[in-house]
Amino acid sequence: MTDTTPSPARDSGNASAAHVTVLTAPQSESNTDTAILDRSLITGIFWTGGVRWVTQVLSWTITLLIARILTPEDYGVVGMATVYLGLVQILNDFGLNLAIIQGRSLTEEQIARLGGFAILVSIFFFAVSALVSGGVAAFFGEPRVRAVVIVLSTTFLVSGLQTVPRALLARELQFRRLALIDGCEAIALSTSTLALALAGLSYWALVLGALLSRLLSTTIALAWRRHRLVWPRQFRTIAAAVTFGSHLVVANLAWYAQSSLDFATVGRVLGASALGVYTIGWTLASIPVERLTALVGRVTPPILASVQDDRRALARYVVGLTSGVALLTFPAAIGIALVARDFVFTVLGPQWGNAVVPLQILAAAAVLRSITPILDQVLVATGQTRRKMEINIIAAIVLPACFVVGSFWGVAGVATGWLVGHPVVMVLFLVPSALATVDLSVTSYVRCILPALGGTAIMSAVVQGVHLALPATINPVLLLSLKITAGAGSYLVAVYVLQRDVLRSALGLLKGAMPYNLNTPSERIAVE
Repeated sequence: MTDTTPSPARDSGNASAAHVTVLTAPQSESNTDTAILDRSLITGIFWTGGVRWVTQVLSWTITLLIARILTPEDYGVVGMATVYLGLVQILNDFGLNLAIIQGRSLTEEQIARLGGFAILVSIFFFAVSALVSGGVAAFFGEPRVRAVVIVLSTTFLVSGLQTVPRALLARELQFRRLALIDGCEAIALSTSTLALALAGLSYWALVLGALLSRLLSTTIALAWRRHRLVWPRQFRTIAAAVTFGSHLVVANLAWYAQSSLDFATVGRVLGASALGVYTIGWTLASIPVERLTALVGRVTPPILASVQDDRRALARYVVGLTSGVALLTFPAAIGIALVARDFVFTVLGPQWGNAVVPLQILAAAAVLRSITPILDQVLVATGQTRRKMEINIIAAIVLPACFVVGSFWGVAGVATGWLVGHPVVMVLFLVPSALATVDLSVTSYVRCILPALGGTAIMSAVVQGVHLALPATINPVLLLSLKITAGAGSYLVAVYVLQRDVLRSALGLLKGAMPYNLNTPSERIAVE
């Protein structure tokens, strides 16, 4: 995409070329704005991560209590409904939240109309869910699912009221309030469900708990960030934002397809036992990816949208965030692959032995999956949702084809579909598009992950050395502990000693003053 917006961050005479220049003098206004965004980013990660982990620990504890009260059948009835509702939830947002975050020029009147449009979308999907609820129940052969679908669909209406206030809070970088809203909803969900379960409401405890918690979070959001809602007349004034959102809807559907069809392929072709093995492998391999990328993904969209017209600033955040994420996820993912056999047989038991190879393959594939979401967010922040949609559609074609072909080699073959198909799509389509958007060379992008790659390589050698050096008769628990300790220790030492300057540059963002370091560890440089 060609950006003709004048910007002091790049050379107007050579806007498409990426090169680096040593900064010889500070730029006070730019540095001040950047420092504010950096502090907002770190504050957002701190609050989002802190609140999420605190509430998750509480939720897990209460969930165990709920599980002792309710029956597997209760969870099964609600689970049948959520198979359908999970898909509709992707559509219900209609991408309007991100449209408001990215659309910095939207007027108050346009935002009010988008809020009204969000309500209409929610009403539409509630009506559709009410109409198809009988069909969903018939599909599962469980009449109780119909009422569950209808009641849970009311959360669409409630969620529609959150669209504008949550988007505006994000635009204003009010991450603390957003984290507290999510935390209140999580706590309300757990406590209300427990109370309703104790009252003997069986599966309705799960249903009503979800509804009550969503009502609470919506009330808080509306109280903290009020905004008008008007009927979306003069549609042409919001057509661009709605089109933006529609591209995201299609992109999310394509993502849903590519991220679900591997499970569908294993279950349909290889059977229930194989699906159980694959599910365990996927769950364990995805822990370092989903936890961190979900956390970063909640905070970065408004930050990137704030500098969407400044390619130097965008490149700076791409480099800094990619370096930071890679430093955490690369060793975690490869570490899981290295100790997969010991972990599975020691912790899960020998009955899960068939999960070792799929786990190793999926963990290796998670390396790239951990950093590409940042590039994906660049496309959204700069308004290139159509390109994002096209890339996701391509992935939804390529990956399922890989899964089907891989199924001839069993569960490991399906897992290999991720290791082969995902890098092909990312390297051929997403990486070039995103890097061109921020005027960042492939060399500079690869260089920012070298500290993580180098440290991970040394860690792998140390773990393998430990494996070869210790006798086969050693206690399995002790062996697993030694490998984890040696791997973690060697990685930290390797990154600190061998890449100290580059590590300082990558971690500079955490201090609110990340240098514009893209090429050399000893100079302060910026993309222009």
